[in-house]
This record gives sequence, C-alpha cells and structure tokens, in this order.
Amino acid sequence: MSIAPDLATIWAFIIAFAVFVYVVMDGFDLGLGILFPLFPKKADRNVMMNSVAPVWDGNETWLVLGGGGLFAAFPLAYAILMPALYTPIIAMLIGLIFRGVAFEFRWRTTRERNLWDIAFFGGSLLAALAQGVALGAMLQGVHVEGRHYAGGWWDWLTPFSILTGVAVVIGYALLGATWLVMKTEDELRDEAYRLSWWLLMAMLAAIVVVSLATPFLHIQYTTRWFAWPGMLLTAPVPIAVAVVTALLLRSLANRQDYRPFFLTLALFGLSYAGLGISMYPYIVPQSIDIWQAAAPENSQILMLVGVAIMVPLILGYTGWSYWIFRGKVNPESGYH
Repeated sequence: MSIAPDLATIWAFIIAFAVFVYVVMDGFDLGLGILFPLFPKKADRNVMMNSVAPVWDGNETWLVLGGGGLFAAFPLAYAILMPALYTPIIAMLIGLIFRGVAFEFRWRTTRERNLWDIAFFGGSLLAALAQGVALGAMLQGVHVEGRHYAGGWWDWLTPFSILTGVAVVIGYALLGATWLVMKTEDELRDEAYRLSWWLLMAMLAAIVVVSLATPFLHIQYTTRWFAWPGMLLTAPVPIAVAVVTALLLRSLANRQDYRPFFLTLALFGLSYAGLGISMYPYIVPQSIDIWQAAAPENSQILMLVGVAIMVPLILGYTGWSYWIFRGKVNPESGYH
C-alpha cells in the first residue's frame, strides 16, 4: 500500500507551519517598519530597530524553508503558482531587500538617514502588501489548464487580493505595535498602547470583511463553512476569535506588557487556521490537490529526514536568540 497520501499531508503541514512561523516572526518587524512614520523622533526609531536587531534576519529562515519546501515537495504546485504570482512575489523580494539594506545603512550615515528611514518604511510596507496580495490571489484561484498556468500577467490584481493585502498590512502593524508594548518603556510604550487599540479595531474589521468575502469566491468555501455537519468543525474558529479578542482588549485596558503580543499571535493563528480550513486539501485552490502536486514518494521520504534534523535545530537556535535578548530594550545601547 502506498503511503504517498500520508506523506503529502505531512509535507503540507510542514510547509504550512514554516509559512506561519515566518508570518508571525517577520510580521512584527515588518510591522515596525510600517509604523515608522508615526514615530518621528530619532531616539524612538533607534529603539524600535534595536528591539529587532538580534532576530530580524534569522526570521526569514522560515521563508526560505517554506518556499524551498514547496518547490521540493510539491513541484507541480510551485510550477503553477510562481507564474501566477510573479509580480507580487518579486515586489515582496524587492521590499525585503530595501528593508534589509536600510536596516544596515541607516546606522552608517547621518546626512542620508531620513532617506534610509523612508526605504525602511517603504520596503516593509511593500513586502507586507505583496504578501497579502499573493495570498488573496491564491485564494481566489488561478487559471490552470492541464498541468500549467494558463492565466494572464495581471490576474492576481483584483479587489479581493487588494483587500487581503491591506488586511495583512494592518495585521503586521498590530503585531509591531504590540511588540513595542512588550519591548519598550515610557512614552514609546504609551504610544504603542494607543496605536494597538486602533489597529486592533482595524484588524477585526479586516478579518470580518475577508471572512465574509471568502465564501463567495468558490462554492467549495461556502460548503466548507456553512454546510451541515461541517459547521460543527468550523464554528469553533470564529468563537475562538471572539474569545481571544476579548482577552486582548482586556490586556490592553489593563496595560499588560506581554499578553497583547501573544494574544495577537493567537489571532493570526486562528486566521491562518481559517485559511487552512477553506483550502484543504487543495494546494492550488480549485485545481490541484496536495496528492496531485506531490513529488515522488522516495523524494519526500529523503527530504523528510533532512527536515526532521534541521527544523529542531532552527527552532532551537531561534528560541535561544529570543531568550538571550528577552526583556526591555535599553535606549542607551543597541545595534549602533
């Protein structure tokens, strides 16, 4: 008996895990860049960048794992999705490059620091928006004929993909604000608290709008969420979102430093679970499922051995880095 279906499911969860870890880890430092214009003081911006200086580049390890895993474990899906999403993916990479270069160069100059601050903000905003647009374009489906992409260059650009792009930008900004609540003190933390309230309201509105729009994209989504008895499995997700939101509002009202960030991560996790419920078992929605797109069984087994070794190592050094640099950021020390 072939174990390929089981392997395909395992690999789908590995890639989903890698993408989610990237989203939440790189999300908060992209969120800091998005919030940069709201903190005009040089000292505040220095603290913001110092808060992520030890970890920001390591966070992108998970993006490589997710993209590389998709190419290796589901080559057919990679071959179809990449041409469909070339433009937003290239835009994302350009944004990440500008963000990374600005992170290094703004400390090395005084005269041109404002230009690098603009690059840091622009690169972060572009990367976040492009990720959300790519997500929306994938959710709405791509035109597939046989085993190749048959759509146009601009098929990714729709009102729904723009909506998801804006939603991701808002979500990342909320992650960045709650990260500042956790890592900073005094006036900077107070401003982060204030922004967190507004961004939470905006994120909840975005979740509601995207959740209402998604079932109308395809009948599969509608059936998955609203048909009986499947509703017994999907109903806990919006209920959990309501509970986490209530806890997040309470933690902000009580001015707790650590809970808002982790509760925001929980909101991201629930939203991500909702996407998984909508899409599974398709990896190219409505066209290609994970078993059709899977690499040969022997290849998946070989790669699984490597992942079993590397993922615990990555988790280990990532956790160690965050532990070493835990606590509040000292304004008098840091990357510079």
